[in-house]
Amino acid sequence: MEIPVINFAKLDGEERSKTLALLHQACEKWGCFMIENHNVDKDLMAKVKAVVNQHYEENMKERFFKSEIVKSLDHKETTRNIDWESAFFVWHRPESNIDQLPNLPAEFQKSMDEYIDQLIKLAELLAELMSENLGLEKNYIKQAFSGSKGPSVGTKVAKYPHCPHPELVRGLREHTDAGGIILLLQDDKVPGLEFFKDGQWVEIPPSKNNRIFVNTGDQLEVLSNGLYKSALHRVMTDKNGSRLSIATFYNPAGEAIIAPAPKLLYPQGFSFQDYLKIYAETKFADKVPRFEIMKKLNNGPQDLLV
Repeated sequence: MEIPVINFAKLDGEERSKTLALLHQACEKWGCFMIENHNVDKDLMAKVKAVVNQHYEENMKERFFKSEIVKSLDHKETTRNIDWESAFFVWHRPESNIDQLPNLPAEFQKSMDEYIDQLIKLAELLAELMSENLGLEKNYIKQAFSGSKGPSVGTKVAKYPHCPHPELVRGLREHTDAGGIILLLQDDKVPGLEFFKDGQWVEIPPSKNNRIFVNTGDQLEVLSNGLYKSALHRVMTDKNGSRLSIATFYNPAGEAIIAPAPKLLYPQGFSFQDYLKIYAETKFADKVPRFEIMKKLNNGPQDLLV
């Protein structure tokens, strides 16, 4: 199985409908995809990778290999409750904490801030396209995620170092992401990321040609009433390579109230007899308008009571 690749250059041309359909299918069937021609500056992406790798080599690598995580593998027993990763988290919105983190030079902060500004625009575009595909208003997802100061945005900066016993430990254990839209700037050489689809683990290849990997989180599954799934995924360790992962989370604000979009909910609490009356008149038509009629009929008495 090959992961879907969405070419954003086709969104403004004759293939817009086809491209949107591919995006919709990727969100429904995979919960992840890659995007290319996304207008995030390629040189800036390379710069962010470089400063992250440099920071790891100078400030994190030695400490990691002296940590209890590494010592735990000395017994050569499978380790289930730790992750073989060296990571830290940076908040960007609504407020940034990047200048409060230790040992981050000005060059690191500048490159990351510029990259995040562009990535947020890409996340907002994705939110608009997903809203359109779901039949919602253009800004529905963005508004649903926004608290008083807008959505919450943060980045997990991680390295998955070479591991002497990759059979004993995961780089990152199996999980779904809690938030909304996740945009991953990942290694272009070292593999390791895997997603669970149709009963099997699918290897996600390293991101070539400046592609950005995207997956959807739990809150989009809730908001879409289960149409868009948050997919189970994990990171495998590698004996030779050290994998880079820079995952930016476009999430709801802490105070945002998340619920299925009312437009996507099935009608509830109707009698089958009432449904059959509508069905008899619309049997050979699309079912969606039928459901909308039943919603209105079902909500009518409640509206009168209010």
